[in-house]
Amino acid sequence: MIKINLVREGRAVRGTGVAPVAAVASVSTPGAATNVNNIIVLAFVVLGALAAGGYYFWYKRMLADRQAVVEQKAQEAQKLEAIINEVQDYQRRKDSLQQRIDLINQLKQNQKGPVRIMDQISRDLPDLVWLDSMDINGGRIALNGRGLNPNAIALFVENVKKDPYFEEPSLGTMQQISAAPLVYSFDMNFAFTYAPKTAVPPPAAPGTTTAAPGAAPAGQ
Repeated sequence: MIKINLVREGRAVRGTGVAPVAAVASVSTPGAATNVNNIIVLAFVVLGALAAGGYYFWYKRMLADRQAVVEQKAQEAQKLEAIINEVQDYQRRKDSLQQRIDLINQLKQNQKGPVRIMDQISRDLPDLVWLDSMDINGGRIALNGRGLNPNAIALFVENVKKDPYFEEPSLGTMQQISAAPLVYSFDMNFAFTYAPKTAVPPPAAPGTTTAAPGAAPAGQ
């Protein structure tokens, strides 16, 4: 029969105090490690939240800046478009004014032509000859007139022939239409030019030479 002294063992346990401390230590160690892990995880979560918030505010600020730039560019484009429209409108008005100026100059030129032609014909017209009608069409002049004798009409033809603004005249018909007084009718046509013809010197005869001004005759 075995007897166990529980009182002494219990006292021994209470007296030493080693076993309870070891038990407490073995029980408290896993709890401390868990708290450290939780703190680390919580720190990473907070850092991630801060990073996400910072990125969000940075992206929002960048987006606002880009929108501001886009709005500024749109305003500048509207201003440029208004300027372009003004320039185009100015160009259209300039072209229209230039067309009017060209038309006025053309009308003046057309008016100047008949005036010059009539002035030249009046200079070439001799005494005893007068005109009944004159038609200007396509750069040519057609005349109908009368004269008191054929010589006066022939002189008129010769004057037109020598005029630098007129081409070679063509005399049509000349006939007597009245005996008392003696009157002849005629018609003539010729071309005209606004630029006077330049006189061309006649060609030199074969075998002759043109001496320079001041040169001594040959044989001296």
